Amino acid sequence: MKTASPRDAFPAPEHDHVACRDATLNRAREAFDARGLKLTDLRAQVFGEIAASHHAIGAYDIIDRLARQGTRIAPISVYRAIDVLLAAGVVHRLESRNAFFACHASHSADRQHVILACATCGIVAEVAASAIFDAIDTAARSARFEPQTRMVEVSGLCAHCRQTVASAP
Repeated sequence: MKTASPRDAFPAPEHDHVACRDATLNRAREAFDARGLKLTDLRAQVFGEIAASHHAIGAYDIIDRLARQGTRIAPISVYRAIDVLLAAGVVHRLESRNAFFACHASHSADRQHVILACATCGIVAEVAASAIFDAIDTAARSARFEPQTRMVEVSGLCAHCRQTVASAP
């Protein structure tokens, strides 16, 4: 999957999300196959709700959405499905909101991503930022510390929301 340029990280509100969602679902299937995991019906349903937009969604919101569709699922089942989706690398956790979003970026060992979350519209994006993680590693090494999990979240305003705020009377 091609990595979007940072300028394209936040899609326009009118973008074709069906095509975006389908590409994300195909990427998820490939990731599950590559890891020898099974994309069960429950995992696919949970992933479908997470991938339904570029917003982060909480586990109980997923439960509510599935219930409106006639599927009643226990919270523990949803959390287990999310755990597998996280392990497969097709979903990420937005720590600051205790919510989850579908991965739309191509990951590799040499490309690490910063999570950008718009405080106004709620869209979440990833942009490659290996230099930031190199700086974290350097700081950690100088403190004789070995990082096990590295994650950087930045909250702010996407270009669309900045433009909307700027054009408001």
